[in-house]
Amino acid sequence: MSEHDDVLEEAAGWLEQGRKVALATVIETWGSAPRPVGSQLAIRDDATFVGSVSGGCIEGDVVTRALETLTSGQPEILEYGVSDAMAWEVGLACGGRIRVMVEPVTG
Repeated sequence: MSEHDDVLEEAAGWLEQGRKVALATVIETWGSAPRPVGSQLAIRDDATFVGSVSGGCIEGDVVTRALETLTSGQPEILEYGVSDAMAWEVGLACGGRIRVMVEPVTG
């Protein structure tokens, strides 16, 4: 079983337990990126998460934004790049850029 399957399996289990879940997926990368396109992070409504979209450097911000999508119900596309002040704040100093789609999951 791949890491991708583990993330989706965990998210499905949370949904079965009646929890709200958001899924973050790397949809585009440029230059040096910590994780490839398709990498996923599942976020539960209590901020528990599994998986990775960046090897740890932006997960905190992605989790915060994912929790916001659970409230709003609206998907969001996040972009992080080494030239952005936010990238340095959240620790993405790998030299590339990544785009992550965050969306609430409905069971």
